[in-house]
Amino acid sequence: MNNIIECNNISYTYFNGKQKIPILNNLNLNVKQGESIAILGQSGCGKSTLLNLLGGIDKPTQGKILINGINLNTLNENDTTLLRGKYLGFVYQFHHLLNDFSMLDNVAMPERIQGVNQKSAQANAKKLLSKIGLEHRLNHLPSELSGGERQRVAIARALITNPSCILADEPTGNLDAKNTNEILNLMLELNHDQNCALIIVTHDEKIAIKMDKSLILNHGILTT
Repeated sequence: MNNIIECNNISYTYFNGKQKIPILNNLNLNVKQGESIAILGQSGCGKSTLLNLLGGIDKPTQGKILINGINLNTLNENDTTLLRGKYLGFVYQFHHLLNDFSMLDNVAMPERIQGVNQKSAQANAKKLLSKIGLEHRLNHLPSELSGGERQRVAIARALITNPSCILADEPTGNLDAKNTNEILNLMLELNHDQNCALIIVTHDEKIAIKMDKSLILNHGILTT
């Protein structure tokens, strides 16, 4: 299988005033097509920072990150944004849906941004929402949905562009046990059906054991 993501000796350091604070230290990671990976670690260890680097939101202090063989270090901000929209999908702890738009339009939005016409984008969004059991909620606003339903919509929005990899940052952190299990099973089902790699940052070991691989971020490196 091809590597969707490759991290080669990446380090990340930031400054608090004059104090130099290292977060990641010569970290390496390969993510294959269709693979599911959990990244565990204590709060503040750099898990979210790592996701931001994988998504091209931040740049590593050293080392390189390749997405589908493309080195993020060689891209300007506009090209990084285009690559992110083409190959990656994001799911966060907070759904970040647009409150004034229907579920259908929220899910269609990433394709509309990429220039897909409204009719086609909405048709694709409808298919995805039907696939996750929300075909009866197409015209509802986020405020009219439960927390679990809103997170399902966020997952559909992340998948609308057929990304190569989903990056999920504590996607079940605000959900109860029942919804957590349902959302996780949904993400793994879509991961399998669409052969889309899945990386989940989580504190929950119950989530980690359901993934293909579980890694621990400690002292700036990933270990098994």
